[in-house]
Amino acid sequence: MNRRDGVNPSVPSKLAGRLYVLGAALLWSMSGLFAKATLFHDIPVETRGPVLAFWRAVFATLVLLPAVRRPRWRVWLIPVTICFTGMNVTYLTAMTRTTAANAIWLQSTAPWWVFLLSLILFREPVVRRDLIPLFFGMLGVGFILGFEAVYSEGVARSGVVFGLVSGLFYAGVVIFMRQLRDEDSAWLVALNHCVAALVLLPWILWLGRWPSAAQFLVLFGFGALQMAIPYLLLIRGLRAISSQETVALGLIEPVLIPLWVYLKWGESPAWWTMIGAALILVGLLLRYVVWELVARRSPPELAEPRLPPGD
Repeated sequence: MNRRDGVNPSVPSKLAGRLYVLGAALLWSMSGLFAKATLFHDIPVETRGPVLAFWRAVFATLVLLPAVRRPRWRVWLIPVTICFTGMNVTYLTAMTRTTAANAIWLQSTAPWWVFLLSLILFREPVVRRDLIPLFFGMLGVGFILGFEAVYSEGVARSGVVFGLVSGLFYAGVVIFMRQLRDEDSAWLVALNHCVAALVLLPWILWLGRWPSAAQFLVLFGFGALQMAIPYLLLIRGLRAISSQETVALGLIEPVLIPLWVYLKWGESPAWWTMIGAALILVGLLLRYVVWELVARRSPPELAEPRLPPGD
């Protein structure tokens, strides 16, 4: 603590915190640029997602480990690492099998899975204002899934399923991270990536396929630039701004991912994906922007009542 002005120099200003989070979201939005790279087209599409997930996790671990300060064992580390590994594999599998827009927007259903799982597993009360954003999210997902079921087939259809499952795993990460919120953030993120790499290692060894020198270089960028560095920026940003504001700023990620892929690789999302994504985005904006602003400005005595969970 700075004794002269009472300011902790390790805590950034709010402006700096917002810039850190925006930087993290911008780097995360590059996942499609890496996953869709033609450099990896010699890897069969059936195995490409897990292969990319393994190497991304390896290089992210190597970059994140020096930032770890307080490693500690907790039983909640087991489910969170399982969910993170599942999220890592299913998201990149979806990204390599269907459009980037489908992959990221179906994963963006995670807040609605969090809502449902928290209600079922932890019996958390229902906040009434969450129901309208939930409706928009479910409507958007239903729109995408309905048209994909009719117009896609084979590998593309399985990619949509993997995208939806990645949202479920992502929700698990969020839920179990809540139980570990007092732990060192860098430790949790590094451990998650390390476990993901170790889980996939036997399969990679059995596959016996190793990247070329050029692929290694791009994979290092995938792990370091697109995964590890954004988490370090996020950890820094969370010291200055609220988690609600962080989520709101992070909404630029699912908006930018399809844009970068279109500009670089010429992949256009289907019209039904764009409509479904717009509905999901409306739900997320209502929940994490509009509703939060209303809640902050409302007097405590006028706060919306919570509905008890059903039996």
